[in-house]
Amino acid sequence: MADQFVYTFATLIAAKPEAVKVERKDVDDTFSEITVIADKSDTGKLIGKDGKMISALKSVISGCKAKENRAYRIVIKSHDE
Repeated sequence: MADQFVYTFATLIAAKPEAVKVERKDVDDTFSEITVIADKSDTGKLIGKDGKMISALKSVISGCKAKENRAYRIVIKSHDE
């Protein structure tokens, strides 16, 4: 649920939505890492000025945390990394 929301959010923000990929890695029963891989030019947009965009995304995901009893970490990467 959270990874699908992050994918939808990222494609709406990105200038090249076709280059956006989201991967979810379950670390254990209560923790998952969501990695957003986007074009290098879009990583700044996804992070936002002073990190405000990614911070807002993390706030929305915290609602999923309460519902699913799972913590999430969101990582933004470019295709070059």
